[in-house]
Amino acid sequence: MKRLPIFLIALVTLFSVNAQNADKAKALLNEVSSKVKSYDNMVIDFKYTLENTAEKVNQETRGDVSIKGDKYFLNLMGTSQLFDGKKIYTIIPEDQEINVSTYVEEDDTNITPSKMFSFYENGYTYKWDIVQDVKGRKIQYIKLTPIDSNADVKNILLGIDTQTKHIYNLIQTQDNGTKITITVKSFKTNQPLAKNLFSFSEDRYSDYYINRLD
Repeated sequence: MKRLPIFLIALVTLFSVNAQNADKAKALLNEVSSKVKSYDNMVIDFKYTLENTAEKVNQETRGDVSIKGDKYFLNLMGTSQLFDGKKIYTIIPEDQEINVSTYVEEDDTNITPSKMFSFYENGYTYKWDIVQDVKGRKIQYIKLTPIDSNADVKNILLGIDTQTKHIYNLIQTQDNGTKITITVKSFKTNQPLAKNLFSFSEDRYSDYYINRLD
């Protein structure tokens, strides 16, 4: 019986290991998604960092978001964004302006707050990446690469706390060299939220200009 050349054996082994790693990565992501879907709501405080070394850009700020199903209320960089399940309301106090647009899921390639825990379910390949110790917490990274070769995103590293199965951080690297990092500072679930938190009322913004984009 003829023996396979060493390089063929190495190649077959590599494919086998990669497949196993991809399955392991997907299994962990499924655990995260399943756990998140079991919560009635989530209230998250986070740090947002944007870096582009070539352009000498380095911004860092804090934000918070409340999520219930597909609906969310986000505060970031002095602006609030409300999604009631149908329309997105971007509230800009500095300009006393509100932009209103209809959400079209098929046209949305961004990672919105409500999609942060499920965006990876379609359109990405998975790879088991490094593990880090963060103040005693074991953070396992999964590398996601868009299947679409024309995507603006080069790759995404998703850091997952292996004990809680919660996302610790998300590191998105774009083709233009921009790196966006979202790090969860506080993660609370099943909180008593105001009944009208995800509802928009024009009466509350009588002094604002409402710009309807569609």
